[in-house]
Amino acid sequence: MKTILFATSNPHKVREGNKIAREFGIRFEQINVDYPEIRDENIRKIAAEGVKFVFERIKKPVIVEDTGLFIDALNGFPGPYSAYVYKKIGCEGILKLLQDSDNRDAEFITAIGFKDSSTLRIFEGRISGTISKEKRGTAGFGYDPIFIPKSLDKTFAEDPEMKDRISHRRNAFYKFCQWFSNHLR
Repeated sequence: MKTILFATSNPHKVREGNKIAREFGIRFEQINVDYPEIRDENIRKIAAEGVKFVFERIKKPVIVEDTGLFIDALNGFPGPYSAYVYKKIGCEGILKLLQDSDNRDAEFITAIGFKDSSTLRIFEGRISGTISKEKRGTAGFGYDPIFIPKSLDKTFAEDPEMKDRISHRRNAFYKFCQWFSNHLR
């Protein structure tokens, strides 16, 4: 089994990644390395700059992950500021911002940046959906209780097995693991 370092303070993300990685004989190992998160509207650019910074500090193959929730009625807000907004106003704050809106369309975008001594690659996963009218479910983390994937009727927090099968993060991790297992062994 090949181990790849994953710079994150969020163990939930590592668990999500490892569910996919096992299929490819890969394991992600969490490391806590602080890195500056640039302010940019582009999730891919944020992941690229983050993984370059971490690689320069540790000099070992590593990934970082950045995710944003882009809500149409809020002009893409909170987008790349999703983690900060979640800490400040949480799901309740987002629901309050949308209380008078009929347009509840949203999209999660995840970018995984990989860097080693010769390669920098970004892998993106997306999922479209809507924001619920209230928090629903107790599983997951972050915005999971208010995000309903397109064509479905449950939030990620109500159906974590569904999230594991279709989420933005799963899609990005799958793309990375598939590429890694084919190109860098």
